[in-house]
Amino acid sequence: MGKIIKFLIYLIILAVVGVIAYAYLGPWFGADFDAPQTEIREPVTLDAQ
Repeated sequence: MGKIIKFLIYLIILAVVGVIAYAYLGPWFGADFDAPQTEIREPVTLDAQ
């Protein structure tokens, strides 16, 4: 039972390191994390009394 928990802890640590590495190195390999930069305008009708 202890070996399984130890393995899961190592696996979680490896996954966290992998996600952090992907976040930092992803743009160098073509992954684009930027949000789309488009302006959206919609008319709004206010019902003021």
